[in-house]
Amino acid sequence: MQNLITRLLVIIQYQKQLISFLCVLVFGKEYKPKTEKCVDKKYTRLQVDPLPVFEAPRIKKIYDFNILLAEHEKQNGKTLKPVSRRKGVVPPADLVCPYCGAPYTYIYSNNGGKGQFWCKVCDSKFNNTPPSKDTDPYCPFCMTKLSLIKKRKDFDVYRCGNRECSYRKKKLRSMSAEQMDLYKKSSHLFKLRYIYRKFNIDLESLSKKSPVKSKVGLDKIQSSPHVLGLVLTYHINYGIPLRKTAALMYDVHNVKISHQTIANYCNSVAPIVEPFIDGFKYELSDRFCGDETYIKVKGRWHYIFFFFDAVKKIILSYRVRVFRDWVSATIAIDDVLSKFDKIPESLNLITDGNPIYLLARQFFAQRGVFFNITQVVGLTNEDEVSKEFRPLKQIIERLNRTFKGNYKPTTGYGALESSISGVALFVAYFNFLRPHSKLEGSVPVLVPELNEAPNMPAKWITLIKLSENFIKSSV
Repeated sequence: MQNLITRLLVIIQYQKQLISFLCVLVFGKEYKPKTEKCVDKKYTRLQVDPLPVFEAPRIKKIYDFNILLAEHEKQNGKTLKPVSRRKGVVPPADLVCPYCGAPYTYIYSNNGGKGQFWCKVCDSKFNNTPPSKDTDPYCPFCMTKLSLIKKRKDFDVYRCGNRECSYRKKKLRSMSAEQMDLYKKSSHLFKLRYIYRKFNIDLESLSKKSPVKSKVGLDKIQSSPHVLGLVLTYHINYGIPLRKTAALMYDVHNVKISHQTIANYCNSVAPIVEPFIDGFKYELSDRFCGDETYIKVKGRWHYIFFFFDAVKKIILSYRVRVFRDWVSATIAIDDVLSKFDKIPESLNLITDGNPIYLLARQFFAQRGVFFNITQVVGLTNEDEVSKEFRPLKQIIERLNRTFKGNYKPTTGYGALESSISGVALFVAYFNFLRPHSKLEGSVPVLVPELNEAPNMPAKWITLIKLSENFIKSSV
C-alpha cells in the first residue's frame, strides 16, 4: 500500500511538470506558474485619539475698531465712512464684528444673505451662524471641522483634512528616515491625521441579559435537591464532563441520570443564580484587570471577556461573545462599572495591548463616563508601565488557566446556551464557593448562609435559594 501511494505521488509530480511545460509552450513564459512566497506585510496599529471639540471655534477679538478708525483718519486725512447701502441685505442691527467690535453700520453682507459678512474697518470676513450642538466635531489640535470619510456598522469615522494641523506635523517629525521612505511609497500604512469615531450604539442596548431560560424548570425536576447539588459539584467544581458526571452518579451514588438531564439542570440553575452574581453588593478594591480567552461552541471559537478584582479575587464580568471586538469590550467594562454606586475618579483598568479596550473607553467618554485604561503590551517588560502593571496582567492570566482547567475536559460546548450557563455557574462557584489560597483559604465573597451549609452540595442548594429570594425582592 505504501509503495502504491509513493508511485501515485511521483505520477502527480510528473503531470504537474508536464502541465507547466505545455502552458509555457502555448502561452509563453509569462504564464509559467510561480511559487508562492510568504509575504510579511506591515499593518498600521489601531490608534485612538482624544475626543474632538463639539463647537465651532470662537473668534478672538484682536483689533479695536476705534483705534483702527483713528489710524485710518491719520493716514488718509479723512474719516472712514459707514457702509452706503442702496440695495441688498442689511445685516442685523445687533451684529458686531467679532474681530474688532465694529457695529453693523460698517459691515457688508458678503454673499447675498447666506450668512457671511465683511467688516469694512478691519477687512475681516466672518459667519454669523449659531454654534452647532454636538453634531459638528472639530479637531482639538487645529480647530478644523472634521470630515465624514466612512460609515461603519456601529460608528462613523471623521478625519481632520488640514495638512497644516499640528497633529500631522508632529507625526511627520517623529518618523525615521526608513519610515519616511516607506511613507513615500505606501502612505496608507501610516496614520498621520486626527481620527474621531462617533459611535451609533446606545448603551442601553448593551445591557446585560440573563441566559435563555431552560425548558426544564427546577420545579419540574424529579431528583432531590441533594442530587442536584451533587451534579453541580461534580460538573462545575471539578470540571467533570456531562457523560462522566452521569456515570459517576450511577457508579458511586446509584442514581441513574442522563447527561442531557444534567445539562438541563445547569441551564435551569444559571438564569437563577446570575442575577444574584451581578446584583450582589461586592466590597471592591482599586485594582482591576481584564482579558479575553477562547472557548469552542459548536466547533467554532468564541470568546469570554473576564474582568477581575485582583485583590478581592472577585470576577466582575464574564461575557461570552461571538466576536472579539470593541462592542464586546464595551459590554464587559459596563459590567464592571455597574458594580459601583459611584464610579471612582481614579478608576484604572489593566488590559493587554488589544486596542478594542481603548475604543470602549472612548465610547464611554462620549457619554460622560471617564476612567483610565493601562495596557500591558508583549511578554517582556520593555517599559516602566509593563514593569509596574505586569503582575496584574499575570493575575488575570491565572484566572484564565483556572477556568480552562474546568472547561477543557468538556472539549467545548454543544450550544451557545450551554456555554453561557456553564460560565455563569463557574463564576458563581469561583466567587461564592471556591476557597482561594491568596485569601488564606477563604472564599472571595463571604455569605453567612453559605458558611453554615455542611457540605458543597448543600452550599449549592443554599446559593440557589438565596438567588431565588434575591429575584423575588428585586421584582
